[in-house]
Amino acid sequence: MSFILIADDDELIAELASQALIDAGHACGWVTSAEECLELLKTRRPDAVLLDQDMPGMSGLSLLRKLRQSAEFYDLPVLMFTAMSGAQDETQAIYAGAQGFIRKPFDPRGLTNRIRRVLAKRKDQPRHKDLQTYLEQSAGITNDVVGPRRVL
Repeated sequence: MSFILIADDDELIAELASQALIDAGHACGWVTSAEECLELLKTRRPDAVLLDQDMPGMSGLSLLRKLRQSAEFYDLPVLMFTAMSGAQDETQAIYAGAQGFIRKPFDPRGLTNRIRRVLAKRKDQPRHKDLQTYLEQSAGITNDVVGPRRVL
């Protein structure tokens, strides 16, 4: 069972997505703003975030950029969730670091399959390594070597 956090200002959509994910066996919670999402992330790290791209106040895209610049959340799987239909919107989301893009209205089966695929990609990886540890291991300068070992 995975914990999925939904951030969407449309409570009806958030409720429908939450129910689809719960029916698929996930734990799920939702908030109605990017600011609330950021606050919740300080207390509990979800396995993935379903993030509305266009919300009042801080946009989902701005929050995604903040997460990708954070040493704590740089690797948090994020799927953008939006009614925007332009290819440019999707390109911006992927460029900002989203693992995918789900258009509203959504098919509940398609949503759960997309979440399952994102989570499956991370199955064999540790839940999270802070950025400093990851970089040190990748460069081979710690005892827990991921790549080739370097002699200093």
